[in-house]
Amino acid sequence: MEKITLGYAMTGSFCTFDKSIAEMARLVSLGYDILPIMSENAYTTNTRFGKAHDIVTRIENICGKSVIHTVVGAEPIGPKSMCDLMIVAPCTGNTLSKIALGVTDTPVTMAVKSQLRIGAPVLLAVASNDALGASAENIGKLLNRKNVYFVPLSQDDPDKKPNSLVAHFDRIPDCIDRVLNHIQPQPLFC
Repeated sequence: MEKITLGYAMTGSFCTFDKSIAEMARLVSLGYDILPIMSENAYTTNTRFGKAHDIVTRIENICGKSVIHTVVGAEPIGPKSMCDLMIVAPCTGNTLSKIALGVTDTPVTMAVKSQLRIGAPVLLAVASNDALGASAENIGKLLNRKNVYFVPLSQDDPDKKPNSLVAHFDRIPDCIDRVLNHIQPQPLFC
């Protein structure tokens, strides 16, 4: 069987990076080839959750490849059929809205556009404090878009953050076969 290549894109929900990177490492251990991609903010911003350089180095060591972190670097992903599946984990509300509206001004949104233009699937692991607020309509739009799928998600703190949803990052490996067969993993909200 031919090795499956996953584009693995990360945007700036920094509090979910540890979970996301753990799943990236698990995917490598399961035999997937990972092409890492990061938004400019994810690639360059130091936060209380870690220094950008350390995070990038960790990802590159896991994947054995340099992180794609420019729009120009992400553009050939589709035309060169570089990925069987594009995963965006975490996918912020900002990135979600850009994907829903076709805006391609970051490495991640370009990677998604490039993937979709060849009819290849995209799996979004949403992590957004406004997913049930301003971003809800974008989730709805993308649920109806061909080749766009979601990792199952739930409210992470309904009392203090009633509009917040976070994907179950640990479900990413289970979603891959379904998405490659054009099936939305269920239940979507759990």
